[in-house]
Amino acid sequence: MKKVKIYITLRESVLDPQGQAVMDSLHNMSYEDVKDVRIGKYIELEMEDSKNLTNRIEEMCEKLLANTVIENYRYEIEEGVTQ
Repeated sequence: MKKVKIYITLRESVLDPQGQAVMDSLHNMSYEDVKDVRIGKYIELEMEDSKNLTNRIEEMCEKLLANTVIENYRYEIEEGVTQ
C-alpha cells in the first residue's frame, strides 16, 4: 500500500476571497506580519501499488479532485503504509 498526499491550491492569477478574509481576521487579531494567505485543499489516499500509480493519481486529479482551470496540484507518494 502507498499513501498519496495531494495538495491543491488556487493558481496565483486567481483571487482567493477566503484567504483574504482569513488575512483580514489575522490582522484584526494583531498578526500584522502576515502578508498573504492562500487557502487550499489537502487530500490523503491509500492506494494499492501499481506500475502506473502516478498516471492514476494524475488522472484522478485532472478528472475530479482539482479544477485545473483555476487550481494547481502536486502530490507525494509515501512508501510502505501498513493497515
